[in-house]
Amino acid sequence: MRIKILILILFITSVGISQTDTLKNSNVKSPTKAMLMSAIFPGLGQFYNKSYWKIPIIYGLAGYFVYEIRQNDRNYKYYRDLFSESLKISGGDYRYKRLRDFYRDQRDLFGIYLFVLYLANIVDAYVDAHLYNFDVSDNLSIQILPGKVKFYFRF
Repeated sequence: MRIKILILILFITSVGISQTDTLKNSNVKSPTKAMLMSAIFPGLGQFYNKSYWKIPIIYGLAGYFVYEIRQNDRNYKYYRDLFSESLKISGGDYRYKRLRDFYRDQRDLFGIYLFVLYLANIVDAYVDAHLYNFDVSDNLSIQILPGKVKFYFRF
């Protein structure tokens, strides 16, 4: 029984050792470096990974979210002041209170969207660096050398 287990262990380790490296491009990207670059300056990780087309999307969405935050903050302050003035005059106009609360909630929601975009930027840079050298060719094959077993699959 011990001999069978020993032979099985030797076979498994020999298969792992005999595998060859199939990377065609030795230019490997560091996922940690891409993640840190994107965390420090959004879009820099995408630049490092040569995913240039993603950078305008990140900045376009960030610009839109910042615009909406500022616009909703401006409206919130306007209706906040109107509501506080109406409290002094007649006990409060609750239409102003509802609009004040609506714009405050919208402002906060777009702040959350901006934070989620920032996190998605970091995660995208990390994943893109991991998959930088991923082979997407039609030839999907595996080769196990000791027993000369070969599997080929083509689309």
